[in-house]
Amino acid sequence: MHLCMIVLLLGGLVAPAQASPFSPRGLSPLGKTVDVRSLMLLMMNDQEDGSGFVDFEMPAFPSCPFGCQCNRKVVQCSDLGLPSVPYDIPADTRLLDLQGNFITEIRENDFKGLNDLYALVLVNNLISKVHPRAFLPLVSTQKLYLSHNRLTTVPRNLPSSLVELRIHDNNIKKIESRTFAGLHKMNCIELGRNPIRNSGLEAGAFDGLNLNFLRISEAKLTAIPKDLPDSLRELHLDHNQIQTIGQEDLTHYGELYRLGLGHNRLRRIEYGGLYYVQSLRELHLHHNLLSSVPAGLPEMKHLQVVYLHSNNISKVEVDAFCPSSFSVKKTFYNSISLYDNPVRYWEVQPATFRCVSDRLAVQLGNYKK
Repeated sequence: MHLCMIVLLLGGLVAPAQASPFSPRGLSPLGKTVDVRSLMLLMMNDQEDGSGFVDFEMPAFPSCPFGCQCNRKVVQCSDLGLPSVPYDIPADTRLLDLQGNFITEIRENDFKGLNDLYALVLVNNLISKVHPRAFLPLVSTQKLYLSHNRLTTVPRNLPSSLVELRIHDNNIKKIESRTFAGLHKMNCIELGRNPIRNSGLEAGAFDGLNLNFLRISEAKLTAIPKDLPDSLRELHLDHNQIQTIGQEDLTHYGELYRLGLGHNRLRRIEYGGLYYVQSLRELHLHHNLLSSVPAGLPEMKHLQVVYLHSNNISKVEVDAFCPSSFSVKKTFYNSISLYDNPVRYWEVQPATFRCVSDRLAVQLGNYKK
């Protein structure tokens, strides 16, 4: 089964002006289009892994909605100005691309009979209403893309087979309790660019999920959300208004290996605030208001990437990153980014980076007053 995969920024660092937070692979940036060719490759890979579908032969006399292109059970109806979902979609369709149209509503019978559909792409439409029974026929759908629409809530009765949901850039303000109930196969949810506040995440909103990846970036969060799935490996909360990481904020997220908190308003990470995330490989705190390197980094045995650039750090202590004994650190750092801070790099002792893999793995300087 294909999982959301993220590129690790490992090895030698690029020049300071080029350095940037890690970018998803397999989960595209928050653009208004979905690469259907890549999605087709994922579908074929899932077939090979045994989690997709085996039969992939063309029917002898395929039908096809007017104006669309149909080939090998892939129906492409993108950018046709369609006001609604076509009614004559072939029953054996496995990938349905309806992005870039003027669809305003998903009706009850729009996907009737599409029992084999693997992926449904509805990105960049005008959808504000989804019938509560619209997705019930989609008993095999693994990927559902609803980004760049006008939804105010997550649709009800999502397919129980769903693995990946992208619903970023809508107008969702609330995730109600048990919104994702019964979606035991889901491992990736993209909720960025929705005006979600902490108060909009109701208790039990994510109950029953065994998520690996969750992104709620570019929202209106002022604190790290509570009651997220404890199975999370990647949590991306960049571009919010989070000011503090408290001692208990990350208690339940001990499986995390990537935590993205760049472009927030972090001024303080309480002592012990990182104690519960000992499995972290990557910690992104760039573009915040921190005045010092967070405490607890030397005890994080697996940490390899720390982005602290563009903060207010003026001093770096000799034990800020590395433990006193090499035997404690399981893996060396291969990326520590401190540039664009008011730190006098010539005052930083060389021993500060004694547990770094390579001298090129540290970035200093380039501070603009």
